[in-house]
Parts: sequence; structure tokens; C-alpha cells
Amino acid sequence: MSRFKALVWGGLFLGSVVLTAGAVAQEAPVGDSSVTKTPSVAEKPDPTKRRLSDREKFHQQKELRAEIKEGPYKKWLNEDVLWIITDEEAQAFKHLANDEERDAFIENFWLRRNPNPDSPDNEFKEQHYQRIAYANEHFAAGKPGWKTDRGHIYIAYGKPDNIESHPSGGQYERPMEEGGGSTSTFPFETWHYRYLEGIGDNIDLEFVDGCMCGDYHLTIDRSEKDALKHVPGAGLTQAEEMGQSSKTDRFSGGGLEQLGKGPMQSQQQAKQFDRLSLMAKIMAPPPIKFKDLEQYIGSAQILKGPPFLFDVRTDYVKVTNETILVPLTLQLRNRDITFNNKDGVATGTVNILGRVSNLNHRAIQTFEDTVQISEPSELLAAAQNRQSVYWKSLPLRPGLYKVDIVIKDVNNPDHIGTWKRSISVPKYDDDKLAASSLILSDSMHRVPTKEIGSGNFVIGNTWIRPRVSAGPKTPVNFKRNQDLSFWMQVYNLGIDEKSKKNDAQIEYEVKDLATNKTILTTSETSQKLSPNSDQVTLEKSMPLASLQPGNYQVTIKVNDGVSKQQIAESAPFTVE
Repeated sequence: MSRFKALVWGGLFLGSVVLTAGAVAQEAPVGDSSVTKTPSVAEKPDPTKRRLSDREKFHQQKELRAEIKEGPYKKWLNEDVLWIITDEEAQAFKHLANDEERDAFIENFWLRRNPNPDSPDNEFKEQHYQRIAYANEHFAAGKPGWKTDRGHIYIAYGKPDNIESHPSGGQYERPMEEGGGSTSTFPFETWHYRYLEGIGDNIDLEFVDGCMCGDYHLTIDRSEKDALKHVPGAGLTQAEEMGQSSKTDRFSGGGLEQLGKGPMQSQQQAKQFDRLSLMAKIMAPPPIKFKDLEQYIGSAQILKGPPFLFDVRTDYVKVTNETILVPLTLQLRNRDITFNNKDGVATGTVNILGRVSNLNHRAIQTFEDTVQISEPSELLAAAQNRQSVYWKSLPLRPGLYKVDIVIKDVNNPDHIGTWKRSISVPKYDDDKLAASSLILSDSMHRVPTKEIGSGNFVIGNTWIRPRVSAGPKTPVNFKRNQDLSFWMQVYNLGIDEKSKKNDAQIEYEVKDLATNKTILTTSETSQKLSPNSDQVTLEKSMPLASLQPGNYQVTIKVNDGVSKQQIAESAPFTVE
């Protein structure tokens, strides 16, 4: 089964340098800004270090791949660590030049995962091979147990806290959340984990043996175990027995599951995003934390050197009633990053470790990224006057959380920065008019259809890069030659019973805070945006050239004529 990966990378402000995923920069003296010298007659170039041509590189890579095509290194990569190695690590391993480098890589691979690096015994490694042996003994199905889905999950996450097993299938009384009624099933198992770090609480994974051959596969469609799903008139749900729906309804309308219509259908549809998110996380390799940064998470650890300062913005966007998208935007000042100069390129590298915990101090989600900033050496001075941003979007349930973020300047190991805040993820009740965060941006545009809902700075079908202020009460800055773009969603608009349309008046206002005078106002109706929906997305852009330098505030007011409710959201900004 292919892996589902959910990777999010950084971006940049207009004119800023790009933050991209990359390998750790080469070590060099801090602040080294020397320029590569042209070798003189006495300084003959080392032929082993000369730049290779594209043809030479191609043949070299071909030879490297051939070296690990067979033998113990191929087995280690494609069998031993298949379910726990990251894509970046696998690619790095494939490009190693010789067996000495591969042996060193393998040693460091296990060392990174050792819970006690000072101990000669690696508990993680020993446990990993024990899990492989158990999987091969208990989950083999015409292929080794480690290749099966149950073997994959067991090797990556260990023994579940509880297993509901139906090895022979047979009669099955569906719970109401699956449609109710009685049917027969293929053999299936439900594994329950009370908690998986980086994934969440109360995780249920369902495996179905649809071939009746012992090969249970992981599924997110709970109807796959229904052996009578395609048999007309058999295994009906409660709604189908009562004539409220037809069995053919199960196969219409798309969706992740074919459970059919029933009293809990809308709730199940609302949870589809949660099921996709869970599958993406569970199939990815278990996260590896930066060991050196983890000590700063949730503690009052004293920093060795001057703090690495950065700013963070949090926003809230509704996906379903139970799932809220929380984009985190980190802003770094390039002048605070240590750059190394090599071959005419200045490179700065930053490690980022973040963790979201609940009120019981249990980690709900953990993310880590290594991001790299590269700039031609002659342009470094100008680049250091700019800023760069990194974006991470987290799906969370409504409630209170604590967010810890630690960053490290790789080229200056004592340069560490920390950010700790409590956040309250809002709950959007169905009967209450509400709105997402009001996001101000210097760039906003629609994305291609294939990129909707995914990628850096993408919310729905819009690419928008939030501007980040220096503090919670500090306005974001814009220049007069830029455009001001703002984005907001409105939820739970009233729908008229007769016309089946919404009817809300939306007003936009820009006010000069120095004079308290409104300098721009405009309005529109919700029916022009999406007349039959209880949710609308507001997107506007305006040039700032006509505004004098100063402090301003944009306000969006929504007056719902159907539900007779009103809301207003404001955000300050500064024009320089």
C-alpha cells in the first residue's frame, strides 16, 4: 500500500528569499563571508574535487544505484526500515558513494531514534526488530508478515491497546453510525490505540480480509467488510428496511464510504476530512523529533546564547463542526540567521520543531522541518534586510491547547528561539452566525483545480500568505507600492425557507485610526457570492498607493437578514 504523506513547506514575502526543504548546510566558521579564490599556479586544483559534468553525474548516480541494487544494504532499506524511514532519509541513503558512508548512515539512523543516546543498547532498534519478527510470525498471508498492512502498523506503532477480531466474519449487527440493520461480513479486525503521539487519542483502525485469504488490508471505508453490499435485497440498513432509501443510494454521490443513507449520514460525511487526515498520518513514517530541540518543549530551559527571535500568527478556519484548520505562520528576520558562504552561494539553515498539547499535557500533533535559505553571496546584504515566512496548517478539534515552537540556527548551534502560547480553537455552532479569522495579505490568488485544499498557504481554492505582526497587539506593515488583500469566511448564514436563499448585507470599511475617519466603504450582498449556501468566502484587494503613511483598520460587518444576527471582524495595519 502506498504511503500517504502530508508535507508542508515554507514560503516567502514578496521580494523575500524562499524557504525550501533542504539538507543541513555544510559546517563552516560562523560569519565566514570569504569568497572562493581562483587557484594560482602554486595552488593547483584538486582533480577529485572538480565540478562534474552532467554526463559524469549521470554515470556516477547509475553506478551508485547499482551498488545497492543487491545485497544487505538493499535489504536494510527496502525491508528492515521500510515503514519507519522518511523519504528524505531514503533518498539520501541512495545517493551515498560507498559502503563506509552507508555504514555510518545506518549507525546515525538508529542513533537518532535511540531514546537514551548515552546507553550502549539501543532500545528502539531492538524493539523494532522484535516487532518485525512478531509480524512475520502472526500476519503472514502468502507474503511475509512485514509486507502486510497489519504488519506495517504493528511495526510502526506497536501492539494496539485492544483488538476486536472477527476471524470468520458472519452475522453482524451494524451500529447506527454505520446505518443500522443486520448483514454478513468478511473477516475483519478493529485495532484501538488509546493514544499515538503526533496522531491523537482514541484511534480506531479497521482491517478487512475481503479475499478470505488472511490478507487483511487497512481501510477507511467501513462498508468494505459488508459481504452483502452488492447483493440486491440482502443486508439492508435500517433506512433501507423502512423504505426511506434504496440500496443503490450507497453507490451514488461519491464520498469515502458506501454506508448508505441513514439518521447519522450528515455526521458521517462531516467526519470524512478527519478520516482522510488520520489515514495520511498513520501511513506516514513515525515522526522523528530533533533531539536537541525537544528539551526546550514545555520547559523553562535557559538558552545558552542570545535568543533567536521570530514571530508567529495563528488563524482559524472551519472545515466541519468538529474540525478546525489552524494555520500557523512563522516569520523570521533574515539578519538573525547565520549564513555560510560556499562557491558563491550564501546558505542559512533553520530547524523547526513544533508541538500541540492538550490540557493534560499530552501531545496531539508534532511537526518538524528543516528549511533552507539560499542567496547569491553578492546579494546577501540586501537579502538580510528582508524577512521570510514558514507555514504549517494543523487540523484540530475545538478546545484549549498549548503550542510550543522551537527553532535553531544550524550554522550557529547556540542560537535557539522558543515560542509558547495557549490557543483556544473556536467551536462554530450551527445556529450562530460566525466567521473565520480575518487574514490580511500582500498577495492572494486562485489556485488550479488540482491544488485546491492543499499546498503552502492554500485555504480552499485561494492562495493567501498572511502578513505577520511583531506582537498580538501590533498591526501588520505594508508599503504604499503594495496591494492590501483580505480574506474571511462567514458561517451559518440563515436560509429563507421559501426562496431557499441567504440574505445578508456585507459591508467593508477602512478607517484612518489617527483621525478616526472612514476613508473607504463599500458593500455587497451574500446572494451575489453564493445565494444558496450558508457559507460565503469574502476576498477583496485594494491598492495602497492613495493612502498616506499611518495606522489604519479594515472592518468587515455582516448583517444577516434571515437570522437577524450581526457580526463584525477588524484587523489593524500600517502603511509605510
